[in-house]
Amino acid sequence: MPAAMYQDLAATLRDAIADGSFPPGSRLPSEHEVSERYGASRNTVRRAFAALSQDGLISSHQGARRIVLAEPRVQSFSELRSFSRWARSIGEVPSGRVVLLERRAATDVEAQQLALAAGEQVVYLVRLRLLSGRPVMIERTAYADRAGSLLGFVDLERESVCERLEEYGIFFAHAQHTMEAVNASAEDAALLETEPGAALLRERRRTTDHDGRPLEWSEDVYRGDAVAFSIRNSLGAAPLARDHVKKDRS
Repeated sequence: MPAAMYQDLAATLRDAIADGSFPPGSRLPSEHEVSERYGASRNTVRRAFAALSQDGLISSHQGARRIVLAEPRVQSFSELRSFSRWARSIGEVPSGRVVLLERRAATDVEAQQLALAAGEQVVYLVRLRLLSGRPVMIERTAYADRAGSLLGFVDLERESVCERLEEYGIFFAHAQHTMEAVNASAEDAALLETEPGAALLRERRRTTDHDGRPLEWSEDVYRGDAVAFSIRNSLGAAPLARDHVKKDRS
């Protein structure tokens, strides 16, 4: 099959997305409908869809109609503390799936970040986060006990930890973020439904309350084709700091 056939179809669909015929958040017609509409074989349609997916224009989930993304969902750093609030603000339905929830002794890194003594306990949560059913992020968060002890009152599949804990007087007030590109491990790839080695964005976050007491230390990874981050800066605001970070090569 000449490559130009699927490339031409992909260009046609790209133009339809650009002119608003298929706006962001809408579903593309099925493979069968596109095949009938444009007189193309199903294999040509699949290859065109694959090309659009690689460009980040549509979702890559098979077995259902592809969703038009137009561009990765952009999340501001000011919104990073609540995945659920951000998701709802862009018209998505946030949800989660608990992979692991346990109380255990803090690791050396967790103890340092949470200002804990050696051997103190943390509540450790690994949760897969989804946008309208599509996995986009894995949370790996160690909570100081005064926050973690309340997770039993949170519906971790449907509710925001941040929002629920505010009802108990726990406010996530300040956060320091470190972002870097990483490759998906086999475990992360399986959870995020992508390929091992795929590009991910890793966010390491230390969050404190209004008094500066640590609440959580989190290492989250996002699908690189699903989420982008924005930073707004001005001379009138506190300047951004660019720090050299020594990478953990272990």
